[in-house]
This record gives sequence, structure tokens and C-alpha cells, in this order.
Amino acid sequence: MFSAEYLALLYSALMALAIIVYAVLDGYDLGVGILLPGNNKPAADTMIASIGPFWDANETWLVLAVGLALIAFPSAHSIILQALYLPIAFMLLGLILRGVAFDFRAKAKTRYRQTWDRCFKLGSLITAFTQGYMLGLYVMSFEHSLASHLFATLSGVGVIAAYTLIGAGWLIMKCEGEIQSAAIRWCRLSNLIALLGVLAVSVVNPLINAYVQTRWFGTEISLLLLPLPLICMVLFVIQDRVLVKLNRNPSHGCWLPFAITVMIFLLCFFGLVYSFFPYVVPGTLTIFEALADPSALTFMLYGVVLVVPAIIGYTLFSYRVFWGKTQDLSYY
Repeated sequence: MFSAEYLALLYSALMALAIIVYAVLDGYDLGVGILLPGNNKPAADTMIASIGPFWDANETWLVLAVGLALIAFPSAHSIILQALYLPIAFMLLGLILRGVAFDFRAKAKTRYRQTWDRCFKLGSLITAFTQGYMLGLYVMSFEHSLASHLFATLSGVGVIAAYTLIGAGWLIMKCEGEIQSAAIRWCRLSNLIALLGVLAVSVVNPLINAYVQTRWFGTEISLLLLPLPLICMVLFVIQDRVLVKLNRNPSHGCWLPFAITVMIFLLCFFGLVYSFFPYVVPGTLTIFEALADPSALTFMLYGVVLVVPAIIGYTLFSYRVFWGKTQDLSYY
């Protein structure tokens, strides 16, 4: 049987992997949903076609992350669920609305299709905002104060901007013509808003949390990691310069905005994990304290070894099959 420490690190690493992959993959299709026009059917059809083969499977990573939390860290899962019950309910409503709207827009009569496009957009906005709101409450250690909820609201807006940024990057990479040109404009605006959001969180987080401040400024490894926030800021600037060049020549390096945004996501997520590690519930429970029975987790590990590579393989295969520029959408 594996040691409890090893299992805690392994399951937390798997959970972290599922969360960041979800943030990137479902992040871009939520971003496309947020950007979906309500009065331009051809553009909406092309944008939907760009995420059509992927959007539903992308949510698999969210299910995996929640499942791992429930199996490996049940006490932490219970605390987090109780603290975030209401925003989780709204997030699920947003996801349901997206799923229903996606299918019904293909089957509804022409005069109702625009309504379902707006529902898809609304569902994407609700889902993105609630995820950001939950992240803000997590960073604030689930405090129920006015300042905490204001910060969570700011975090919700920041996540909308982040998903819009990666969604616009996806459209630049997958689309051409008018949609690509519009996506470049959307990407520049959301890049600026996301930059301001990351700056705000980077400044506020150490100020309100002594543990986070110690992690970043009070250890020997801090000196090695302090350049990472600066690198993240530089990437935002590079992103803007790349978008300016793409505005003049959209066909050259159209994959760069998406790739740069993925790197920004990775750096921000690493910063978040490092800030709170080894706590799974900030200031309350570590991954070692919240760990389930090691013998049960050792048994479950055999299933994880089969399931996780299968999900990764399916994901890679689907993106390989549907790679390239988006074709016109057709339901016939």
C-alpha cells in the first residue's frame, strides 16, 4: 500500500491537472459563448461550429476534478460544498442552459434560433461569473463579509475577461475573415481587463492573507519564484503586440494569442496553487489532513490509472481529428 503522504500528493496533483485543463478547454468554449453575437446568424453559426466537436467533452475535466475531490479529500469537499452551495447551484443552471440552448438552436424554427443563441450566451456568462465568484471566495477563505463578497464579484468579472480572452484567441486561430478580425479586437480589450484583474489579485492576495505573504516573500524559494508574476505581466504585453501585428496580417501566427493565453493561465494557476499549498481549504485543512482512507485510495488508484489516460487520449484524438480552420456549420 502506498503511503498517505504519497497518495495525498498524487491525488492533489491529479486534481490540479483536471482543474487547469478544464479552465483552458472549457474556458475557451465559454469565452466563445460569451462573445456569441445575437443578431448575426452566419457569424454565430461559424463560432458555434468552432467549438461544436469539443465543448461537451471539455466539461469532463470538471466532473473529474469534482470526483477526485470527493474521493480523495471528502472532508474538504464537504466544507467547500457547504460554503459554495449557492454559486455552485447557479453554475449548474448556467451549464444546463448552455446545453439546452446548444441543442435547441439546431432544432428550433428560424425565428426562435436567435433566442436560443442569447440563452447560450447567458448560460456562458452565468457559468464564467459563478466560477470566478467561487474562486474569489476561496481566496478569501470563505469569509462572509462585504469585502469578501466584493472581492469575489471582482474575481467573477476577472474570470469572464479571462475566458473571453482565451475564447477570442481560439476564434483567431480557428476562424477567418470578419470573425477573425472581430476576435482580434475582442482579444485586445479582454487582454487589458484580464491584466488589470491579475494585477489586482496579485496585490490584494498577499495583503489580506499572511500565509500567502509568507509563501511569496518569507522563504528561500521565494526569490526564485518572484520573477513569475513579472513574466506573466510581460506575456500580457507581448500578447498586445502580437494582436497589433495580426491586425495587419491575420494569417501569420494566428495561433499565438491562444498559446500565449494558455501560458498565462498556467502561470496564474501555478501561482494560486503555490500560494495555498498544502492547504486544500485555505487556513483550515491541508491535503494530508483531509485525505481519505489510504487503503481505499490505493484501490481506487487502479481505476484512476485507466480512466485518466483514456480521457487524455480521447481529448488529444478529438482535437487531432477536428484540427484546422472551421468549416461552415450544417445540420444536414
